[in-house]
Amino acid sequence: MQFLKGNLPERIFFTGVPGSRWSGIAQELEDDRFDISDRNPSRVYVHHDYSGHLGAYYGTGMEFSPILDSNILDMPYSGVGCKLHKSHEWSYVLPEITKLFPNDWIILVYRNDVNSFDWWKQAGGWSIKYPSYDYFVNDEGMQKHIRDMNKNILKFAQQKNLNWVQHNKHEDIFIAVYKVK
Repeated sequence: MQFLKGNLPERIFFTGVPGSRWSGIAQELEDDRFDISDRNPSRVYVHHDYSGHLGAYYGTGMEFSPILDSNILDMPYSGVGCKLHKSHEWSYVLPEITKLFPNDWIILVYRNDVNSFDWWKQAGGWSIKYPSYDYFVNDEGMQKHIRDMNKNILKFAQQKNLNWVQHNKHEDIFIAVYKVK
């Protein structure tokens, strides 16, 4: 994707709501400048014809907690390159990320609430084995978190005056990048 030209930071915090297709977009982004040593057979979920989830995810109750600590963030990685830290929950701590990791970037993926929830259900919903969605409890909880997360993503983008780029294949998905200027 054209907004990732040039040198990358040590880390990119990557977030989008469940069903926003953010995991597929993450895979589109990861070229030879990324450290993909976080991938192993236990960190994969495949649905339909898609490799839906690959590598480490951070979240409440998951293998890696969504704690903004370098030691925890870098734990699943052993290689060289930019580390793509994926969590739905980063959407709740975006301002804190900018303060604690001022040299790193944030990538936001936005897709409307209804389409996101519907795609998450089509992709497996509660039967998805990796990563865990137990934190969201049930459909009502998932829908509430999707609304809250999208609201936070849009608010942060507006506050930082970020530009949204429409995804090249999915016209209802938009991507924005926050970099320290």
